[in-house]
Amino acid sequence: MTIQISTHGDVLRHTGKRVVVAAGLTIVMTAASLVLCLGSDFSATVTVGYVAGFDLCIATVISASLSAALSYRSALLMKELSLTRSELARISQTDQLTSLFNRRGFDEAAALALTSARKLGVPVSVFLCDIDHFKSINDRFGHETGDKVLVEVADVLRQLAQKEGVLVARYGGEEFAGLLVGATRDQAEQYAEALRTACAAREIPIGETIERVTVSLGFTVSCADAELAELMRIADRALYAAKRRGRDRVVEADARVAA
Repeated sequence: MTIQISTHGDVLRHTGKRVVVAAGLTIVMTAASLVLCLGSDFSATVTVGYVAGFDLCIATVISASLSAALSYRSALLMKELSLTRSELARISQTDQLTSLFNRRGFDEAAALALTSARKLGVPVSVFLCDIDHFKSINDRFGHETGDKVLVEVADVLRQLAQKEGVLVARYGGEEFAGLLVGATRDQAEQYAEALRTACAAREIPIGETIERVTVSLGFTVSCADAELAELMRIADRALYAAKRRGRDRVVEADARVAA
């Protein structure tokens, strides 16, 4: 059985249980030893009765105190370990530049979202978004400015995602991904257009100038029975179709994406 200790309350509960167990075992074992050595009639001799009670109390106090100290220390260490593991898991799933999910975090969260969508019997929408001419931005202004652009676009995604309930991530390089559960095709398209418009309207100060960037988006709407990898491939094809058609646009994945 796995013991989960994440808060100070968990530490105290863990310690309390160990103290109760230690005290109980001490009482039982001490009483059993006295019965074996002295018999069951402790009142036969006053001295023996007092000695038995005193020994039992002393043994219980000592055992409980030692158990409490050791258990408390152990629980604190387990709490720190649990928090460290949680933080490492969070770091491993987070893009350090934008604070969005990274690819690993997105894939794991999206898998859970797909499972929920299957149970509810609702569709899922998958988006892929790519910053237009990002290499040119890096070449003109440098990678530090490129990072700033990534952060700004990520902020646009984050704000819209919180409003619409979309799972978003930096999927790699200048590419971002999103997943929306329960939306119709029209709702998914409206979200994609809102994202494209918001990115184009974002003013990004670079030196003494204000720059704007555009994004291209591809999306697909499917039943939740589809696999995430397949949905991502379909959305990726739609994204590249948007690039081929001139960028700064939204393309839904359908039979025409190859055009």
